[in-house]
Amino acid sequence: MTECDVAFTAELWEHPGEGGWHFVTMPVTVADDVRDRAGHLARGFGSIRVRATVGGTTWTTSVFPSAADGSYLLPVKKQVRRAEALFPGDLVAVGLVLVDL
Repeated sequence: MTECDVAFTAELWEHPGEGGWHFVTMPVTVADDVRDRAGHLARGFGSIRVRATVGGTTWTTSVFPSAADGSYLLPVKKQVRRAEALFPGDLVAVGLVLVDL
C-alpha cells in the first residue's frame, strides 16, 4: 500500500436499494480521527475528499458521514471491485489520503 493518512480494514457491503452501491464503513475510531483532522474540509452532505487505495488500485472519491453509526462510508466503485476481485462480505484493506481541494 502507498503512503496514507489513515488505514483500516473493513467488510465490503452492498446497499440493499437500487443501483448496486457498494461501501466499506470506517471503524468509528478511524472516523473520529478523520473528523478531527479533516472536518474543516467537509463539503456538501459533510463529505470529505480522499484518495483511496485498495490493493493496487487508487482513485479519488469522497467519504460520506453515516448518521446510523457516527462513521464514514467509502463507496467502492465497480472498476475497483473488478480490478481487486472484491465481493460483498470480503474484508478490504483501505488506505486513505485526505485531499485538501
